[in-house]
Amino acid sequence: MQKTLLFVMIFLAINIPTIQQGIGQSTLDRRVDSLLSLMTLEEKIGQMNQYNGFWDVTGPSPSAGDASQKYNNLRKGLVGSMLNVTGVEEVRKVQKIAVEETRLGIPLIIGFDMIHGMKTMSPIPLAEAASWDMEAIRQSSQIGAREAAAMGVNWTFAPMVDISRDARWGRVMEGAGEDTYLASQIARARVIGYQGDDLSDPLTLAACVKHFAGYGFSEGGRDYNTVDISRTTLHQVILPPFKAAIDAGARTVMNSFNDLDGIPATGNAYLQRDLLKGKWNFDGFVVSDWGSIVEMVNHRVTEDGKAAAKLAVLAGSDMDMESYLYVKHLKELVESGEVEESLIDDAARRILKVKFELGLFEDPYKYCDEEREKTIVGHPDHQKGVLEMAKKSIVLLKNENKLLPLAKTGLKIAVIGALAADKDSPLGSWRGLAEPNSAVSVLEGLQAHSQNQYTFAKGAELVTETPVFLKEVKINTTDRSGFLQAIQAAKDADVVIAVMGEHGFQSGEARSRSQLGLPGLQQELLEQVYLANKKIILVNMSGRPLDLSWADEHLPGVIQVWHLGSQSGNAIAQVIFGDYNPSGKLPMSFPRNVGQMPLYYNQKSTGRPTNPGDDIVFWSHYSDVSNEALYPFGFGLSYTQFDYSGLSVETLANQQVRVKVNLKNSGLRDGEEVAQLYLNDHFSSLTRPMKELKGFQKINLKSGESKTIEFLLGPEELGFYNGEGNLLVEPGEFTIMVGGSSNATLSVNFVLR
Repeated sequence: MQKTLLFVMIFLAINIPTIQQGIGQSTLDRRVDSLLSLMTLEEKIGQMNQYNGFWDVTGPSPSAGDASQKYNNLRKGLVGSMLNVTGVEEVRKVQKIAVEETRLGIPLIIGFDMIHGMKTMSPIPLAEAASWDMEAIRQSSQIGAREAAAMGVNWTFAPMVDISRDARWGRVMEGAGEDTYLASQIARARVIGYQGDDLSDPLTLAACVKHFAGYGFSEGGRDYNTVDISRTTLHQVILPPFKAAIDAGARTVMNSFNDLDGIPATGNAYLQRDLLKGKWNFDGFVVSDWGSIVEMVNHRVTEDGKAAAKLAVLAGSDMDMESYLYVKHLKELVESGEVEESLIDDAARRILKVKFELGLFEDPYKYCDEEREKTIVGHPDHQKGVLEMAKKSIVLLKNENKLLPLAKTGLKIAVIGALAADKDSPLGSWRGLAEPNSAVSVLEGLQAHSQNQYTFAKGAELVTETPVFLKEVKINTTDRSGFLQAIQAAKDADVVIAVMGEHGFQSGEARSRSQLGLPGLQQELLEQVYLANKKIILVNMSGRPLDLSWADEHLPGVIQVWHLGSQSGNAIAQVIFGDYNPSGKLPMSFPRNVGQMPLYYNQKSTGRPTNPGDDIVFWSHYSDVSNEALYPFGFGLSYTQFDYSGLSVETLANQQVRVKVNLKNSGLRDGEEVAQLYLNDHFSSLTRPMKELKGFQKINLKSGESKTIEFLLGPEELGFYNGEGNLLVEPGEFTIMVGGSSNATLSVNFVLR
């Protein structure tokens, strides 16, 4: 019987052409339905079950305990996916069990958190967002996809498209920042980078857009915390990047840990059934986040695991990641009539469909090519690619008296800070399978790109023990024994490069912070060094915006370098010495202090927006700090100067507007500028932000060169979403502002009739 059914499956998989070969969607659906008709209820539920890698597959099979139970389920066809199984050898072994030992031989889909690289590390996603360069982000995503696919993975849990306005939340490093429009463009670029134009290509991955939805609005910036937002904020701010990713073809969606309207996202039928699978017609599948189904018991909306499984499947969560509840309870829930079997069929159908699209039925081992793995992983072209991405991600925040770029010869430079020689922190969090300490350090990069004389002094250790992914980072707050050496090095130097910020594991999941200053003793060290030599360039390495107020007030140079990945030091050095003219722009506002959180540029006016004068206090403000960001969204300097002029607007038919502006590079260096367009709707039926990004272009201009830039705005840009998710385009007066940051002042008004 087993061989007969397996033969039927092989016949279906091989002898009916695939959708990628030109056969229509209905043919693919028939293939899926044919397979579904052969499956028992248990086997369909098995497709909805995902396990983490639970034993060393190159060793003996587990014979006892939880691992033994999982292994037996794998052999019985009760596992549809595994995650964190990597490398061709390991993937082939687990796939062989699924294909050759189960009744129907249905292949596994292998998932992994390939966020910004597999072995070769690109900059963290927030850093890449600072490039505002969609083609570069697409290529960076493609590099990660190629390496992951070459190592046997065919599904990545990325991109994360959560909008967040709170730098206390550690997972800002994983997203695209605070703005919906920018994040939507990046979501599209990443999905295309991962999936390519043919999902059956063995060097592409199925994308998984996450976390659906609202996770970035966790109260207080505390990870896994509750979310309480309006439906208008949901539709206007949070959901558009998800919709952009779905429209770009993302095949899977991951739901979220948080609750929304009092219902955990994993059990939220409005999000998953009504909106995603209903209104948006999404035909891929939804996977839970790690254990988020069983965590609904902790949310206290279900009394036990069985009730949690029921709530999740009714709400539209198709695959259970590491809760073990579907495989344990769904069969009983169906047989008792509490869950319709049609819901199980729908979930299994969606999962099988993606497996067909990946080409896994035609060749379950297509991702298991040892020679391809050796050739692709760590390829020199990938190193070149992540270097280019890293350079584009750097943001120049201050350059008083044109201190930068530095000369390549003749300088005595003190390089101060533990992060300067750190080869691990630049890899960032969610670092795939990168080798520890494999990044080019800042010190190495400086030495490789100039002939200056360098003196290195840590000043103080940043951490007291080697950080690991699963543990809290232990920060040094007491050992100042290196201060004197650093101060002396500064005294003897022409210029100081202070490399400070966060360790690579201080941002990411579960890495929330209540303070946003330089961790540990770094601020104290910086101020002591400043007393010895005021000519300091701060190189801030972090996974989130930090409070750099003191540095901005006192230091002549500030560079935001994030965690830039494998080629970090080379990229930073090329910017410092002028081999590359920085062009990055901030994707998140930098605060003056943590009390401004949540901080974002596109705030509403409120009923009392302006200072009435005469020291009257009754307006929306802080008594002890400005409302404005220290460095606003979209801000970033260059080694050249860009001038905007000649802004004009023309209203067209079909609710469209054409905007033109002249951009000139009036400086002495060639450079790139991100021209940004912001819109203000003077009056509307709902309260609206004072400005919103509605377009941008990255333009490369030679010194002295000018160009006329054109933007075309339509209903999506001119309108807004209400609490029901309906797009409203209302007539009235608007202001368009164009410039090099969200503080753009060149403006023009028009009336939309």
